[in-house]
Amino acid sequence: MKHRSRARDLLGVAIIGCLGIAAVTGYATYRVWAQGQRDEQRPADAIVVMGAAQYDGRPSPIFAARLDHAIELYRAGVAPRLVVTGGKADGDRTTEAAAARAYAIDRGVPAEAILVEDRSRTTLESIRAVGAILRARELRSTVFVSDRPHMLRVLRMAADDGIAACGSPTGTSPIEDDPMRRADATVHELLALVQYFLVGRAP
Repeated sequence: MKHRSRARDLLGVAIIGCLGIAAVTGYATYRVWAQGQRDEQRPADAIVVMGAAQYDGRPSPIFAARLDHAIELYRAGVAPRLVVTGGKADGDRTTEAAAARAYAIDRGVPAEAILVEDRSRTTLESIRAVGAILRARELRSTVFVSDRPHMLRVLRMAADDGIAACGSPTGTSPIEDDPMRRADATVHELLALVQYFLVGRAP
């Protein structure tokens, strides 16, 4: 009887633990989704575009969607500066930021309006490097542009770095039309948030 009672107690603890994990995961998933639905754009000192893959100087469809949205915000007068981000992956001949800068210039953004962060390989590295660029130029307010699932992590990291930031996610990313890719991106963000909160770094 004693062993049976102990087994029941352990099963109860396991069930409670599983329910707790499910509740936290559900809440975090909701927060990722809810932040991605918010367009908080407002007048700011700079628009920051989070980097993504580029192919020999040509932004990937996901990166191009981010850039198109940021360029629209710039044209609308949301901010006088565009900050493009992203370093170079192994084997690349150019950086994400260089590809983004060329893309924006081709679409009418003046070269002098573009600031470049071209060393980062992760979101956290990007945020920290952007923070340094903004502080060096006394730019205090920002609108961050990325995909919907990415926005919660971007804004959390920006706040932790002392950046006054709001988010304006692009609604034209290829992720939007593919439920599997959207689910995969959400899972990636949940795992990245866990890693960030536990050890202070993330992809």
